[in-house]
Amino acid sequence: MEVYFTIEKSATAEFKDRGSKFLAYAWPVKSVEQVKECLQEVKKEHPKATHHCFAYRLGTDGLQFRASDDGEPSGTAGKPILGQIDSKGLTDTLVVVVRYFGGTLLGAPGLINAYKMSASMVLQVIPAVQKNVEVKYHLSFDYTILNDIMMVVKQQNCTVYAQELQLFCSMDIGIPKAVQELALLKLKDIHGLEIKKA
Repeated sequence: MEVYFTIEKSATAEFKDRGSKFLAYAWPVKSVEQVKECLQEVKKEHPKATHHCFAYRLGTDGLQFRASDDGEPSGTAGKPILGQIDSKGLTDTLVVVVRYFGGTLLGAPGLINAYKMSASMVLQVIPAVQKNVEVKYHLSFDYTILNDIMMVVKQQNCTVYAQELQLFCSMDIGIPKAVQELALLKLKDIHGLEIKKA
């Protein structure tokens, strides 16, 4: 079974070090667009914060990622945050740490530790969840065969992401990669169903 680990809901945590306050936020995300929306939300909520540092990892293969220091010395914020995401084996996860400067310089080792602790704390608030790696498909069909399709969807533990059920219907589903061949064989046996990879 091909699986990956992520978080299912957002969380917040707070860390203080020598007068500086670090507010950490974690979100489950599926795209760079969602990352941008979350960053805008944080910047709106904390416009006076000196830094909005973040890291994310996306995709079931975990190959899409970014770490941003947002003006902190290079490698002192984004990388420690990403390190915490990676140490928990997570993907489709964004962590943003907002810093309010408290007047005492922390130095590079102090900053690395503060961003690492903040990210670690927020990721401890929410448990990681295991999900199946899925392949997405778009189905087009006549309403009369809906029950046959839903039987296969349930038997193969597919996820329905969107559906439009009129006289002529469409549905976006995710088929677990482990049962992809079997599920497709069963779906292709249903007369009148059009299947396209999404």
